[in-house]
Amino acid sequence: MKSAGSTPTNPHNPGNPGRVLVTGGGSGLGAAVVEAVREAGGTPVVLDRDVSRVSGVKCLEVDVSDREAVTAAVQQAAETLDGLDAVVTAAGIDRCGRLEDVPADEWDKVIGVNLMGTVSVVRAALPHLMASHGRVITVASSLGIKAVSDATAYCASKFGVVGFSRALAAETRGQVGVTTMIPAGMKTRFFDDRTEQYKPQDDSRLNDPERVAEAILFALSQPKGCEVREMVICHEEEDSWP
Repeated sequence: MKSAGSTPTNPHNPGNPGRVLVTGGGSGLGAAVVEAVREAGGTPVVLDRDVSRVSGVKCLEVDVSDREAVTAAVQQAAETLDGLDAVVTAAGIDRCGRLEDVPADEWDKVIGVNLMGTVSVVRAALPHLMASHGRVITVASSLGIKAVSDATAYCASKFGVVGFSRALAAETRGQVGVTTMIPAGMKTRFFDDRTEQYKPQDDSRLNDPERVAEAILFALSQPKGCEVREMVICHEEEDSWP
């Protein structure tokens, strides 16, 4: 791994993702992205509220729903790496249940992490990405393009991520690359805190997060002038899409 403060981006090796900030990098998809970046020769830095399982890379403990803390953490990460080449917003939570059954503060927390956390991280990183002609990879969900019952908070947040990302792509065209990754269910700890009725009954149809991380690296590896704007990736038997 390149040392902190180095600039691993190599113009003769476009497959090198460079300096990559990953939210939610302590577990699940985020951790898979961190490992994929390392294997590709890049330098990841993790933002997560739980960094106890992170090793071998720079990490900052922060709740992405706290805008001020996120702004400071992104700035610290950029200073440590002497800039940023990409941001991957993999942090996400869920609170399942009918609207009347999910406490309002818990419903709001999903929006705060999934949507507002994404916006706060991107806003703080944007000057650095402008300087490097970098890329933003936002992580939405198949439930950001197809709504289901008992998921009003999650659907609202992920539909919001899709809309935010499309508007950001239009706003930063030619300056910053923006890709919306739209994964369906993955084999991660994301479902652990759900009640039994909201856990997947057949986890054989959940995708491996490493496959999604590979897709994210594909988007990051595109040459200048070429952008992957949106990508849906799922297990071949996934039923939440289309």
